[in-house]
Amino acid sequence: MENADVKRVTDAATLKAVAHPLRGKLLGSLRVDGPATASELARRFDESSGATSYHLRVLAAFGFIEEDPEQPNARDRRWRAMHRFTSWNDRDFDHDPAGAEAARFLRRAQHGSVVEASERWESQMDKWSDEWAAAFGHRDLHYRLTAASLRELKDRAAALIDEYAGRDDDAEGAQDVVVFLSAFPRPQGES
Repeated sequence: MENADVKRVTDAATLKAVAHPLRGKLLGSLRVDGPATASELARRFDESSGATSYHLRVLAAFGFIEEDPEQPNARDRRWRAMHRFTSWNDRDFDHDPAGAEAARFLRRAQHGSVVEASERWESQMDKWSDEWAAAFGHRDLHYRLTAASLRELKDRAAALIDEYAGRDDDAEGAQDVVVFLSAFPRPQGES
């Protein structure tokens, strides 16, 4: 079943296009912060507007972003993300070393982004209310599951998160929250 919120990538060229570090940041910002111009993104990431403009065009060529139909003026081109998520199956790249490396890069970048966000939170935690400090948390859980159960668990967790996000999107006191789900088999004998 197709999901309009997900950009499903099956070819190495498209995966490599989004695996560029600046392109990943640009796409992430458009997804989280909403539409922006190349100049706005350049300031946000301390890059030249020429560099951000070039990388935005590449993302557009591979179907990750598009021009925002609600342009602020005739001079500035504002871009928006076309999907909320990017998805791929590593097995699609088993016989393509460049695609496999792009997939590894994207996973490492995703992990790094989560670590950075968590460290930013911890460095500012004392500035947040007791309610937010009590709500935050990390869990390291281990279960025995089949691959089918793991897939169902991921899908149900995503649906539950979407339900809560939809309920709280415009609620007073709502904040942007990072939720990171990572589920993978642990080789026997490892702790």
